[in-house]
Parts: sequence; C-alpha cells; structure tokens
Amino acid sequence: MRFDRFERLIGKDRFIELSHKTVAVFGLGGVGSYVVEALARSGIGHLIICDFDTLEVTNINRQLFALDSTINMYKTEVAEERILDINPNAMVLAFPVKADRSLIKDILAMNPDFVIDAIDDVDAKVTLIKEAIHQDIPVISSMGFANKLHPEKIRISTLDKTEVDPLAKVMRKKLRDESVTLNFPVVYSTETPIKTEDNEILASSAFCPSVAGLMLASYVINKMIGETT
Repeated sequence: MRFDRFERLIGKDRFIELSHKTVAVFGLGGVGSYVVEALARSGIGHLIICDFDTLEVTNINRQLFALDSTINMYKTEVAEERILDINPNAMVLAFPVKADRSLIKDILAMNPDFVIDAIDDVDAKVTLIKEAIHQDIPVISSMGFANKLHPEKIRISTLDKTEVDPLAKVMRKKLRDESVTLNFPVVYSTETPIKTEDNEILASSAFCPSVAGLMLASYVINKMIGETT
C-alpha cells in the first residue's frame, strides 16, 4: 500500500479522514510546489490547484515541478500529472489562470476544508485571505522566502506576531486597511533578506522555499487530524 507508512503513523481512521478532505492551493512556485507534493504524499483526496504561470529555466533551482522536460508547460498541468502519479485516486481540479477576486470567490464557493496561500502577488494574497476569513474557511499564508539562506529561521505564527519579514509587514498594513484580522497562521522567516548586486530580481535557494512549503502542508495536515502543539 503506497501510504502504509503514513497510515501507521496517524492511524487508519485519521488517514481515511484525509482522503475525504479538500485543500485549495493558490500558487505553485518554490513554496507551493512543495505544499502540493506533501499533501499528495499524505493522501489528501481532493486538491484544487491554481497558478496562471508556465515553467521557466530560471525556476529549476527551487521549484519542484521545474525540470528541463517541463519548461514552457503550465505549472498546474505538471502538478496535476505528478499528483495523479503519486495517488491515482486523487481528485484534482486545476485552474491555470490568475487568481483574481472572481476566481477566488468561485473556488471558495466549493467549500474547501483548508486554503493555502502561496501566491507572490500581494493584492491577490490580500483578496484570498480576506475572502477565506469572511467565509470562515481555514487559511494559512506564506510570507517571503526570497534572498534567504537559513531554513532553520523559518517559523509558524500568526501574522500579527511576525517580525523581520518584509512581506509580512506589507501584508499587516494592507489587511489592517481592509479591516481584516491579523490573527491567522502564516509561515515566515526571521532572517533578514540578503542584499544582492541586482535588487531588481529576487534571488532564491533550493532549501528555504521548499522548507516553508513543507511546513505549510504539515500545519494543515496536523490541524485536519487533530494534532496540536
């Protein structure tokens, strides 16, 4: 059985629960690709994935779906094939389009059990978080992991308790302006971003975005099976 080792860890009943859960993942880049991988390998039965972008050569250093053989393919297409290769029984609904307000509302209308925000676009993040909280759908959000080299400095907290992370600072202000609570979970880093020679293009490692993605998936799965820390 492909999920035998995980089922032994959490028990058959809780594993069956996961097979009936629906998780929506917005953003399939350096963070989101590892989120999807961990969810699929943990037996999540229904995955809604959203990303408008195609894979580029410059994605190869940090994005799980980026390979020489997948360049120019939609991230959602590669993700769906990989999910089904891991778990042929999974149900995948893919949206290879930009996450605007209309799409976000349409996806949330499907009542996912959890929403994971791994979007880069700040306005889309704000809209997604605002709508999820308004509809009382559990949500966790990824902050910034570019220009960082230390995965051991990645933390999980609520947005109001974050520090150092520049994206978290921006998100706090924008959500306050929208009168949205900051008391929801985020994955962020306490590492000060490294200044590079070319500040126009964000730099990134293979290990910070991936660790953040795995921590996002871990949080969601543990919440679903009732594990607390």
